[in-house]
Amino acid sequence: MNKIKYSFIVIITVLSIISCSKKDDDEVVVTPTKPYDEQYAIDSANIEEYLKTNYITVDADYNVTFSKITDPATQPSIWSYQENTGFPKLLYREVQVHEIVYKLYYLVIREGVGENPMNVDGVLASYSGDYLTSTTTDNVLTQTTTHFETVLYPNSFMDLYGTIRGWKEVFPQFKAGNYVSNEDGTVSYDNYGVGAMFIPSGLGYYTGNGGIPAYTPLIFSFKLYSISRMDHEYSILNQTVVPDPDGVLSMHEDIDGDGYVWTASELNEGVVNPDDTDGDGVPDFLDKDDDGDNYTTKLEIKNPATGEPYPFDQIPTCDSGKKNYLDATCHP
Repeated sequence: MNKIKYSFIVIITVLSIISCSKKDDDEVVVTPTKPYDEQYAIDSANIEEYLKTNYITVDADYNVTFSKITDPATQPSIWSYQENTGFPKLLYREVQVHEIVYKLYYLVIREGVGENPMNVDGVLASYSGDYLTSTTTDNVLTQTTTHFETVLYPNSFMDLYGTIRGWKEVFPQFKAGNYVSNEDGTVSYDNYGVGAMFIPSGLGYYTGNGGIPAYTPLIFSFKLYSISRMDHEYSILNQTVVPDPDGVLSMHEDIDGDGYVWTASELNEGVVNPDDTDGDGVPDFLDKDDDGDNYTTKLEIKNPATGEPYPFDQIPTCDSGKKNYLDATCHP
């Protein structure tokens, strides 16, 4: 079978990145930071070696198992799926950050039939995570994977905005499934996206996170059941971050239409952010005044007849052809 059935409560959760670990009650040990380019060269070689020496098995429920190749005649390497015209198919994304270009490999086992999330949408996904360590003794490379987390039955959407870069890059390449609501209050999912990702440490936790050692690549298998479109603007009240959405979903703040929106810190230095309309350093999905005209986006998209926001496709346009909240010369 390839369906999943459970009940869930919609709660937005995020993964936090912790870069230091406590040794004892009096001493905190901070891992020295290596140059990203030097560490990526190591990670890249180790990930590609892993892909060439391991194979996958997928059961009827689309659970993925990775194993060391012992019989090349019957156990095709993950690496060999680069040549596949069907699925599984090994692909990669080139990620430009930290002043280098990462090659982020991911394996598409099943694409899914629903919509693709953006990198700032919520995802309802089960997953299993391992980290990869590699040691060389007498010119013999030994690779070991250590399991650190499994979520079989997720009960909340995770906001990709708060996750590691590898997740933000890969999940938008997959589609959610379809679902039916059952009489007992549960939901059954089918035809969801299934895959795996092989993340260099610079796109993961880099200097470490809890029980995950510093500078270790990550391997995740996952199933993408459903997505939740989000609106990310916020305010700070009494030193507390409070959601303050502007009424335009973050998916609609993707000005260049590439399926991704980034903050300045997620881009290489000097790169112009294509999704920052007014160029103030705050991308539109976090900006409460997208065009910088001192009229908030929330005000500019309000229907004066109802006092409610216009549906996105009905937001008035200006003479420029742009929607009014994206044109600084055009006001309500």
